[in-house]
Order: sequence, then C-alpha cells, then structure tokens
Amino acid sequence: MATKENDQISKENNCESKMGLPCVLEAFTSIFNTGSISNKCCSELVVLGKVCHSALVKRTLENPLFKDLNPATIIAKSIQTWNNCLALIDSPSPST
Repeated sequence: MATKENDQISKENNCESKMGLPCVLEAFTSIFNTGSISNKCCSELVVLGKVCHSALVKRTLENPLFKDLNPATIIAKSIQTWNNCLALIDSPSPST
C-alpha cells in the first residue's frame, strides 16, 4: 500500500473536504480507538464514499504514530463502521 497511491486517491476525490472535522474525529475514534459514530456523521461518511474512506484509513495506518496498531484489526473496524453506517442510512426511519 504505497502512501502516494492513497494520497493520490484522496486528492483526486477531494476526500478531505467532504467531511466536517467533528465527524472526521468521530469516525476516527470509532475505528482507531473505541466509540460509536452518530447518525449525522454516518451520513457524512456515506457521502464521503467508500473509496475515500478506505484511502484515508490506509493513509492513517501508514503514519509512524500508528505503527503499533494491527492493520488487519483497523481495516476490519473500518469495514464494520462503513457497513454499520450504510445499513443505518439505507434503513427507513421508523415512523412515530
């Protein structure tokens, strides 16, 4: 996974401008630490798109600050977060 490749994907798709910082931090925490992601941020994540989501997660994993993390675990949590958000956004709201 070359850094340039993930940087290129990120730039070509304007990935970093598609999500507000509070939601970026929320998604980051749910993937790289523990926590949940709100419905609002799930919506932003889905709008961001899977290509951007994957590229940004992989690029973060390449940062030396995260060298002690298990990439397989992070990728799995990233996919789980994506799938949970997709299911949440795709499911119709219960009528009251």
